[in-house]
Amino acid sequence: MDNAYISVIEALIFSSDDSLSAAEIISAIKSIDGEDVELTKDEVESTVDLLNQKYNDSGNSFRILRIANGYLYATSEAFSKYVGYLSSERTKRRLSQAALETLSIIAYKQPITKPELESIRGVNSDYILTTLLEKNLITIKGRAETVGRPLLYCTTDEFLKYFGLNNLSDLPKPREIDEIMLDEDFIEQKRKIMMTDLEEKLEESIGGATDDSSPDQ
Repeated sequence: MDNAYISVIEALIFSSDDSLSAAEIISAIKSIDGEDVELTKDEVESTVDLLNQKYNDSGNSFRILRIANGYLYATSEAFSKYVGYLSSERTKRRLSQAALETLSIIAYKQPITKPELESIRGVNSDYILTTLLEKNLITIKGRAETVGRPLLYCTTDEFLKYFGLNNLSDLPKPREIDEIMLDEDFIEQKRKIMMTDLEEKLEESIGGATDDSSPDQ
């Protein structure tokens, strides 16, 4: 591979707002420089490793992550707390406890039907499933070969991006989940989320009371 393409690959990943696959990188390069350019997915992969090594050696605050079977620039983990404090995107897209519970069941049990999901949760999941479908975190992958042929639900690439995973094999194992639940940072983040939820519900309650007390127009 021509060394000049190292910078090209770097520029393509840097300029992308979404996870960029090796195939998309190769396609972009060949569209400009011709189909005779010799560049493989393995060479793109090794280039990413080379770039990350360079960033690490230089003490840079960012690196290239492997997300949803592609590549995306992100802040290094050591700085994630500071960036997370300023970021509001996740807050806007925050999932409720019920949605997270439903999503985790789908992630670990997929493909899964609504009856199977509800037998695990013990409650109706119509609203939650609709919400997750609208957010493109889950999708319908067909129908089960059982009575009534219920729909089968699976996670999407958007799910992988949301949780910073490259593929489903990166999901934490049950024993790792137990360790995460005891982590001090996790406990603190959970407390903040719960406090925010309480504040929002209080604001909604106050707003509703104000509307009810307003005179009819």
